[in-house]
Amino acid sequence: MTPNQRAQLRFRRNKPATISLFFLAAVILLVVFWPWIAPYSWETISDAQFQPPSWKHWFGTDVHGRDLLTRVFFGARVSLLVGVVGAGVAFVIGVTWGAVSGYVGGRLDGLMMRFVDVLYSLPSIIFVIVLLTTLKDGATKWLTLTVGAKAAAHAPMLLLFAGLGAVSWLTMARIVRGQVLALRHRAFVDASRSLGASHARIIWRHILPNVWGIVIVYLTLTVPSVILYESFLSYLGLGIQPPMASWGSLVAEGAGQLNPIRIYWWLLVFPSVMLVTTLLALNFLGDGLRDAFDPKGQS
Repeated sequence: MTPNQRAQLRFRRNKPATISLFFLAAVILLVVFWPWIAPYSWETISDAQFQPPSWKHWFGTDVHGRDLLTRVFFGARVSLLVGVVGAGVAFVIGVTWGAVSGYVGGRLDGLMMRFVDVLYSLPSIIFVIVLLTTLKDGATKWLTLTVGAKAAAHAPMLLLFAGLGAVSWLTMARIVRGQVLALRHRAFVDASRSLGASHARIIWRHILPNVWGIVIVYLTLTVPSVILYESFLSYLGLGIQPPMASWGSLVAEGAGQLNPIRIYWWLLVFPSVMLVTTLLALNFLGDGLRDAFDPKGQS
């Protein structure tokens, strides 16, 4: 049995991780196909304001009479997209930076990792907030002049992607660097070097394939952390702006409707439950992959 087959077997034996995988697959399918099967539009305003959950509106309606179930699945698109983009940036920049730093070593390694340390010293959430607040107006004007006002409306979302991506690759770079440092003087690397293989070929064809397991594990743990960042920023009003929706902005809207006279509980409960269960599933999936790819667990 190959190491990958043993890893798959261990993963299938992990019930929480397996259930989480099926749950996430179901959420993704619903998010992708919901616009074609939903009976309501996510942005259509109606007179059915603050309707409680019923057979007509399973999650109820919001202050503008919009179907909350449709908006929850639309918000899932934005939240999951933010998580995937953050993980993608972490993969591209973090793996490249960490692999080059660990393989080259010496003074360049020290310089590259000191740069990572400087970024690490900055509170990441504060960095993203400053980026959003200082560049929002300038980015909106630039997009309006270059591509039009319609595209400029997405400037906050683009800045959110850039800010979260800028802080999501640091841990990945450190992890990859540590793995590359442990592999760069192994016998198979020295053999490839003696046969005349280029440094780029050694890194991408011989070293990194031995690192993909831990990279995949960390990617699954990066997605929920980025989604949580986005939800927090949207809750503060710095992320996704109305009429767009994400899980964080929907939770903020639901919390804003809490009052001593009447509590529209469904506006807060359903987006929060979707957010929490998805984050839990992603963390269970990451833990399952970590246990499956852990070399110490192989028998």
